[in-house]
Amino acid sequence: MANVQTSYETVVIFNTQLGQEGVKALVEKFTNLITENATLESVDEWGKRRLAYPIDDENEGFYVLYNYTSEHDFPAELDRVLKITDGVLRSLIIKKEA
Repeated sequence: MANVQTSYETVVIFNTQLGQEGVKALVEKFTNLITENATLESVDEWGKRRLAYPIDDENEGFYVLYNYTSEHDFPAELDRVLKITDGVLRSLIIKKEA
């Protein structure tokens, strides 16, 4: 049962305090990480939005939605990298139903 590809979507909220260039660099970093380890289907930049509640004293975040297919072990690694990256306020990885 090797090489079973599953569809995932990941929403990442980046800290807007990084500025436009800083956010762009992080979007690119995760786009590259996903491209290297999975089949990237789309990157949808929702842009700057007001947060439902403050996170780390921030009221706004830059939202990005990644859609990709990968083997089952990659999302755990992506989650680990997201958690240790400065500038990531929140992230959510969802396995899509087939």
